[in-house]
Amino acid sequence: MELLMDPQIWVGLLTLVVLEIVLGIDNLVFIAILADKLPPKQRDKARLIGLSLALIMRLALLSVISWMVTLTQPLFTAFNFTFSGRDLIMLVGGLFLLFKATTELHERLENRQHDGGHGKGYASFWVVVMQIVVLDAVFSLDAVITAVGMVSHLPVMMAAVIIAMAVMLLASKPLTRFVNQHPTVVVLCLSFLLMIGLSLVAEGFGFHIPKGYLYAAIGFSILIEMFNQIASRNFIRQQSNQPLRARTADAILRLMGGRRQAQVQQDSENHIPVPVPEGAFVEEERYMINGVLSLASRSLRGIMTPRGEISWVDASLSVAEIRQQLLSSPHSLFPVCRGELDEVIGVVRAKEMLVALEEGGDVESIAAATPAIVVPETLDPINLLGVLRRARGSFVIVTNEFGVVQGLVTPLDVLEAIAGEFPDADETPEIINDDGGWLVKGSTDIHALQQTLGLEHLTNHDDDIATVAGLVIAINGQIPRSGDVLELPPLKITIVTANDYRVDLVRIVKEQSAHDDEE
Repeated sequence: MELLMDPQIWVGLLTLVVLEIVLGIDNLVFIAILADKLPPKQRDKARLIGLSLALIMRLALLSVISWMVTLTQPLFTAFNFTFSGRDLIMLVGGLFLLFKATTELHERLENRQHDGGHGKGYASFWVVVMQIVVLDAVFSLDAVITAVGMVSHLPVMMAAVIIAMAVMLLASKPLTRFVNQHPTVVVLCLSFLLMIGLSLVAEGFGFHIPKGYLYAAIGFSILIEMFNQIASRNFIRQQSNQPLRARTADAILRLMGGRRQAQVQQDSENHIPVPVPEGAFVEEERYMINGVLSLASRSLRGIMTPRGEISWVDASLSVAEIRQQLLSSPHSLFPVCRGELDEVIGVVRAKEMLVALEEGGDVESIAAATPAIVVPETLDPINLLGVLRRARGSFVIVTNEFGVVQGLVTPLDVLEAIAGEFPDADETPEIINDDGGWLVKGSTDIHALQQTLGLEHLTNHDDDIATVAGLVIAINGQIPRSGDVLELPPLKITIVTANDYRVDLVRIVKEQSAHDDEE
């Protein structure tokens, strides 16, 4: 009872509890690393059994405290070094820590963690438990010896050890979860283990390293890691503001190597043979994957055939004129209109129309039998796929909010948006390599230009720009004239053909930055 009334006893108890907890934090981290080698169902059990055995072992060490004090007596001398029992324990324990930390670091850096999903077995349960006990013995030796020097009452020492171990048992599971979710923390803690093991070996040989140096190094490293965790959390929070589809697409494109894709494509255009590593994505595969991932972010204005390029049949023309128009065009499907494109009657096939004209059929009646499918220009390209399926090989007409025809979309247009352009017999490619630059039509989809040049985000998603013509008009503020030169780093855009209504052709040169030249 007198012990409970002595303030010095309470101060000593509180000091020992805090010391045991502080010295046990690193112990918990390494116990978490060891428990991770077991199946998930056995990890909690291993921690509890290992720490319980470690508690018994610590109490046993405190029980033989009188013998522990004598461990500082010299036992023998070798190579001008005098070794005591304490020195031998320090030396063996330090070598064990160095070996354990080195093997664990090797497994982590070589990515050889125990993973049942990859056919690798887990460690034996009792082997891990014994490692926890041995590891705790090494870490608790300094604390036990320190307790001997601070408190002279054995019950106070045992109470401090029990309280500290109870706190460690309660904190082991959340700390283990945190360590397993942050691999960099594991590597950092293993480096602490190397440092502590080295200090124990040095003390075993009689070279005392002040604990303040170790604690300062550990504290500074923990502070840096804390800043790293905060930065990572802020990055994840910022990324979460983007749509899931956009984050997934960006991640996959980074894995495929966007910069390498542009370099490979440029070398192929310059007729330089480029070796392709085995298993790597070739240019066509990267282009198609990029096209699929970016399809949902495009607008119909970038995919469709624009109004000015639509070949349509005027039902008010004579039979001879209609027949001549059908025969002179390479297309097989035509919208039939009444006087102007906005007055769509229906869709006809050239072959069926020619046969009907030979039989004296009425053009409007034939076209009305197959009415056109009309969609708004605000329709999502992904939803457009279902509409095209219902069209059964035909096309859909794209209109704005006023019902004015803006263009038409065929299944081939969607395929070109994914796999690249397939020019018709009467068309020229939209992007042509031109002696260090590219000749690009104004109607070219901005995404196709980005993929060809190996660039990302030429425009913001909120800019509502779908074509190259829209891009140069947005840069210039108005429709530019032929010969105008526009700067959009790293691009230099020269207007080749333009009039008062539209931009038909531009020449684009990509300026190489110093970073690209070094790569």
